[in-house]
Amino acid sequence: MNKTLTLILIIIALGLIAYNVTLLDFNNLFDGDSLIAAIGIVASLCAIVLLLIFMTAKKIEEKVKKS
Repeated sequence: MNKTLTLILIIIALGLIAYNVTLLDFNNLFDGDSLIAAIGIVASLCAIVLLLIFMTAKKIEEKVKKS
């Protein structure tokens, strides 16, 4: 995966977080659609963390190859 695709995936995950925040009902966070939205937010955050780890690993790999 190249850097552009990784950044696009991060932007999509941020968009999903923004959409799921609009579905949250802060009075009943663990009922119905609000629970599904909360799970979606956590899943998107996990995806972003994994993509950032992947980008860091690729940078380290490039530095190792150069030396």
